[in-house]
Amino acid sequence: MIALPFKRGARETPISYLERAEIGAVLKSIDRGTALGRRDYALFALMFNTGARVQEALDLRRRDVRLEAPPQVRLHGKGNKVRLCPIWPVTAKLLEAYIRELPSPEGDPADALLFTNARGGPLTRFGVRYLLRRYVDAAAKQSPGMRDKSNHPHSLRHSTAIALLKSGVDFATISQWLGHAGLNTTMRYARADIDLKRQAIAQVFPDALAPPRGGRFQPDGSDLVGWLRRM
Repeated sequence: MIALPFKRGARETPISYLERAEIGAVLKSIDRGTALGRRDYALFALMFNTGARVQEALDLRRRDVRLEAPPQVRLHGKGNKVRLCPIWPVTAKLLEAYIRELPSPEGDPADALLFTNARGGPLTRFGVRYLLRRYVDAAAKQSPGMRDKSNHPHSLRHSTAIALLKSGVDFATISQWLGHAGLNTTMRYARADIDLKRQAIAQVFPDALAPPRGGRFQPDGSDLVGWLRRM
């Protein structure tokens, strides 16, 4: 009998994301007393709100933003796919104030890029990565655990997905929200978050391992639920 080797599956890269409190710490580290600081605050707040890819955010033009109710942005994703993403009223007010102080561009204002560098040119992904790293380093003084994470602009997108998942949003909606090609990509987030695993265990095992009537339950070895909660 010929022994056929098992095919090795591709190893999935761990997802790096920030918790809500860590996102808040990053935003608080931005100096909103300067025009560039207000730009950075608006950019990162919008990226967290929408889960936009960094290039999707950088490609936004003023005509892509709707500030009246219901507020939303139009994102141009991979394969020239366009999707509408709702934004929170607080994000809409933030963008309204940011756009109001932008200099008048040449040509049609609706065609102007929403986020530009200090010279009025396009921001780059590398520039956004540098900015995020700087703000994460500042925020890590209050949240040291952030230093152990691989933080990059895509981490904000992952953070949005995890936040939506924890809030009970279904996978199909999250998939459309993020512009995923299929649900398999979205399902990665269910495997990434340990808190979701703890919640699932807490919902399943307490009844299954309930003490029998008339006697005290004596687990064989360590308490499984307690061990999983400490993971």
